[in-house]
Amino acid sequence: MPNPEPPIQVAALYCFAPFDDPAVHQSPLQTVCEDAGTKGTILLAPEGVNGTIAGTPDGIEAVLAHIRALPGCAEFDVKFSHADEMPFNRMKVRLKREIVTMGEPDIDPRASVGRYVAPEDWNDLISDPDTIVIDTRNDYEVAVGTFEGAVDPKTKSFREFPTWFREHREDLLEGKKKVAMFCTGGIRCEKSTSFLRSEGIEDVFHLKGGILKYLETVPEEDSKWEGECFVFDQRVAVKHGLELGSYGQCFACRMPLTEQEMASEDYAAGISCPHCIATRGEEQRARYAERQRQQQLAKQRGEVHVGAAPKSSQTDAAELPDGGWEANFPRGLTGDLSPDAEPNEGAE
Repeated sequence: MPNPEPPIQVAALYCFAPFDDPAVHQSPLQTVCEDAGTKGTILLAPEGVNGTIAGTPDGIEAVLAHIRALPGCAEFDVKFSHADEMPFNRMKVRLKREIVTMGEPDIDPRASVGRYVAPEDWNDLISDPDTIVIDTRNDYEVAVGTFEGAVDPKTKSFREFPTWFREHREDLLEGKKKVAMFCTGGIRCEKSTSFLRSEGIEDVFHLKGGILKYLETVPEEDSKWEGECFVFDQRVAVKHGLELGSYGQCFACRMPLTEQEMASEDYAAGISCPHCIATRGEEQRARYAERQRQQQLAKQRGEVHVGAAPKSSQTDAAELPDGGWEANFPRGLTGDLSPDAEPNEGAE
């Protein structure tokens, strides 16, 4: 007899829609989410909505129904998954300048966007010698895995992508007729392909559903993906078939960690890792150590600590969907990332 689905549904969603005054929608949406018993984070901006929430199927549907009634949101992209336990500690509806930060105010994916390519057709496109393949994600994501032959912009945040492309445009397009771009779940490519179209490039394509849909759809033996896919949730990284990957994560700086890095003497769970050991002072590490101690005490009492760190990939991590990760990590992967820190508008 098949096992029943876990009781918690997770929904990752985004929609580019014109909100003249996003603040008008903030309080009503917060109320609907709380009444529905959902937890997570949703971003509202003049360009639309983006977020990830978890709750009962009925609770999730109540929130989605409310969002569908917002201007321009009758149809939007949503991905569903399930978790064994509630993956978020609270519910927040936040206001931001952009639902995915690129810093190009004139870019509008509703007006112009690249051509979508289904996962099963992606291999043919990127194998074409006339195609340049660009990974639109950030350096720490690309380091975990990417498509073979893809160009790595080596950006720290998505905001850097337009400048990078303009500076390297001539070399990138030399001898190429088509540009193929990809990201984790699709939302960044909505903007990156729209940006390239605004720069006068017509033959622009992007992977529909992102890397995760590709890994879910394309058999490993036919895949052109190398490594694992970094995701901004408790899984840290996934492999083909969306199986849990081998990476852990540092709660101090949020960087993905290999098994070797977690074996380093610079790694202390919840306190430091090789990526941040040199950038954190004793006072910060002492604060992280106290937070880690409080988490352990809360766990012993059977409570959830608000500052709970993401689970290591070596634990029974709850499966969360891609999408809405800007909401979950509004300050990016650097700086003080305590759960009570307010989002930084400059972060991705």
